[in-house]
Amino acid sequence: MSIILSAGEGKVVLVPGHKVTLKVVGGDTDGAYSLLEVELVGDGPPRHIHKTEEEAFYVVEGEINVLMGERTFTASEGSFVLIPRGTVHTISRIRNKPAKILAIFSPPGFEQFFDEAVDLDVTDTEAYVAKAKVLAEKYNMVITGPPLEL
Repeated sequence: MSIILSAGEGKVVLVPGHKVTLKVVGGDTDGAYSLLEVELVGDGPPRHIHKTEEEAFYVVEGEINVLMGERTFTASEGSFVLIPRGTVHTISRIRNKPAKILAIFSPPGFEQFFDEAVDLDVTDTEAYVAKAKVLAEKYNMVITGPPLEL
């Protein structure tokens, strides 16, 4: 199956703190991976572990702080980060400046979390994190701590 998407195309999910655009999902790639464009404009996600997926980031615009295991570092435009499954991680923007990344999940499936976690009742980060904690087990995720400080 061929897919061609222009800038701004794809299914948009407005997560508190960032806009997620689903570019391809598992059904589009025969279960190989999913690819999301993420615009960080607020808080990043809480510290968490994916038990069954590897997650990778490619920084398209700006800079992000990345916590991976015990290490925190800056990833700037053009940087690539691969987070092995089972590793505590999170990201945040730097100095309150927006950033844009591509996020890859392999195998796919976790992208469905965003659709399920976001609804009309979830309008702020605290409510989103509470709902994420409820859904974490279903999506093989463990939330281990708060987001990084901005």
